[in-house]
Amino acid sequence: MKLIFLGTGSAFTLDNYQSNILIDAPEGRLLIDCGGDARRSLAEHGLAAADISEVYISHLHADHIGGLEWLGLTTYFSGSKDDPSLRPGLHVHHTLVDDLWLSLHGGMGTIQGRVAKLDTYFDVQPIERNGGFTFAGTEFRTVQVVHYYDGFEIVPTYGLLFEKSGLPVFITTDAQVAPNQMNDFRDMADFIFQDCETAKFWSTVHAHYDELVSLDDEVKGRMWLYDYQDGEKPDCIEDGFLGWIEKGQVFDFNDPESFRRMIK
Repeated sequence: MKLIFLGTGSAFTLDNYQSNILIDAPEGRLLIDCGGDARRSLAEHGLAAADISEVYISHLHADHIGGLEWLGLTTYFSGSKDDPSLRPGLHVHHTLVDDLWLSLHGGMGTIQGRVAKLDTYFDVQPIERNGGFTFAGTEFRTVQVVHYYDGFEIVPTYGLLFEKSGLPVFITTDAQVAPNQMNDFRDMADFIFQDCETAKFWSTVHAHYDELVSLDDEVKGRMWLYDYQDGEKPDCIEDGFLGWIEKGQVFDFNDPESFRRMIK
């Protein structure tokens, strides 16, 4: 099984595609988030909509769901219209299902002669509280992370924690540093794939490099950084991190060294 970073950039990247991640396994392909760049980043790897077996959605920002209209409509008119077994599986926390369809409805709510629903295009598999899902024989656990507040309430956003071939991995998706909430989950993983803002002006809704660099050296030594802004970046290896993930970088669970290899 391989973990492929189709893109590594922030929401507004022009250089590196948005941070959509592919898990490529003999049993199929799981897309972790599906931003607007998904079709181009997949095509760069020789893949099309029909090659995606399942999708996981962490939260509802456009760089994480903006490609679902393309994926759903393309698979629908390429075969799932007549054969529902061809619909991609869609794993999404149950609290997000209704709002996900609200976001997609304008472009996907009507097909000629038919009123459509989310399950017209996808095999929707809601994730229950403290739950997860199984793909390619591997259990993926959702971890609620702190991304941003809507007024006085935290908007639901979920990272992923899983283990394959003895390598426990934590993917934050989009998260603030929040050490009191995150450290327990970081400690469960040998390798942490951490979103990292590098902009001069902090958005305050992502972990920023200037915050992450102050973490304990042991934690930084297990951390790969992605979801960064275009342009020059600090020397994160010098600062104790494993490295900046490059667009298209592959982490192979059959090759543990691919998780440790430092790239400048």
